[in-house]
Amino acid sequence: MNSANGAAVVVGVDGSEPALRAVRLAAAEAARRHRPLRVVHGFIWPLLRVPVDPLAGAPPGAGLRHQAEELVARAVAEAEAAVPGIRVTGEIIDGEASAVLLGETPTAALVVLGDRGLGGFGALIIGSVAVQVATYAQCPVLVARGEEHGGGPVVVGVDGSPAAREAVEFAAEQADIRGAALHAVHAYRHPASGGPGDMQPLVYDESQLRAEENRVLVEALAGIGERYPDLPITREVVRDRAVAALTAASRRALLVVVGGRGRGELAGLLLGSVSHGVLHHSACPVAVVRTPD
Repeated sequence: MNSANGAAVVVGVDGSEPALRAVRLAAAEAARRHRPLRVVHGFIWPLLRVPVDPLAGAPPGAGLRHQAEELVARAVAEAEAAVPGIRVTGEIIDGEASAVLLGETPTAALVVLGDRGLGGFGALIIGSVAVQVATYAQCPVLVARGEEHGGGPVVVGVDGSPAAREAVEFAAEQADIRGAALHAVHAYRHPASGGPGDMQPLVYDESQLRAEENRVLVEALAGIGERYPDLPITREVVRDRAVAALTAASRRALLVVVGGRGRGELAGLLLGSVSHGVLHHSACPVAVVRTPD
């Protein structure tokens, strides 16, 4: 993750209400991190060769570029109202929204965006821009979903993978700066059967299996207590699907953190099935932390 001094928190805006929720979330995040906030709007019309400046004789305020300037100005004002005194700037960048935001990620501390935007398909629970940015970003991505449940913990999903370790590190930092507890969740299922055609149930020791799964969680949290000695940490090992377990935990959480990929993912998916599922179903904001390629 990008921790360079002075790196800004970046928030993508498009004039929609989900984007304004993301602005408020990003402003609070920037204040907690003592970083500037950068409001960015991807202005796609020049790429489509659509006239963006007002025609001769048009009324004041006409033209697509002027509209874009207004929506950025509204977003900046929203951030300043949410967190007075915050350092915030706004910029219009020619390009498609996902490409513009991904271009920000190499130098950003964090990218924040809404779960839906203008022009989204009605059947989609999570917008395509959020999925694309979370899939390819070179910094953590925070998606404004649901609500932050005051007094709740920062929840992190753990599966023993490198992606999960990156998520644990980020979640611990988030919990520490928020003054919240860290709650680590590890979900597991029954072991698979003996193989195709094997109709015999697999015999296993439930207590031994649970002890092994608990060890995965303990190892993933190794060193966190030493780096954050005042951070309350709780652990939960649950026999369930990971998406279901994390969705349940999200109903009382400030934030859910997942790795971009983990164990058991299909090789062709750059964004893991668990992180994708949590993005769709979480009841609170979701942070996706990718392991560097």
